[in-house]
Amino acid sequence: MARWGRGGGLSERTARFVRVGRVGDVPPGRAEVFDVEERKIAVYRLEDGFYAIDDICTHDGGPLAEGEVEGDQVICPRHGARFSIKTGAALTFPAITPVETYPVRVDGEDLLIGISE
Repeated sequence: MARWGRGGGLSERTARFVRVGRVGDVPPGRAEVFDVEERKIAVYRLEDGFYAIDDICTHDGGPLAEGEVEGDQVICPRHGARFSIKTGAALTFPAITPVETYPVRVDGEDLLIGISE
């Protein structure tokens, strides 16, 4: 049976889900980056589920998945901007623009990301 992850800038009803990998591909407390139709999407495995955001800092384009994870926040490795992994919100300067979030679905051992049609 499928179950939904939390978060997501898209509605689960309007998203088209694509398989990106397996649950075991994403280590607890870390991220794995997947190429999804010309986008790099970082999938994080937190204590309460999987979350997906664009793997790009809105301040300078740095790779967020290379940053440290503290709780439900990721710290950009370039200039220290913090983003909410759950909502995509930019939490500290120098970033002021949120990152896009995507709904995540786990179906058995498969990991699926919802993207716009």
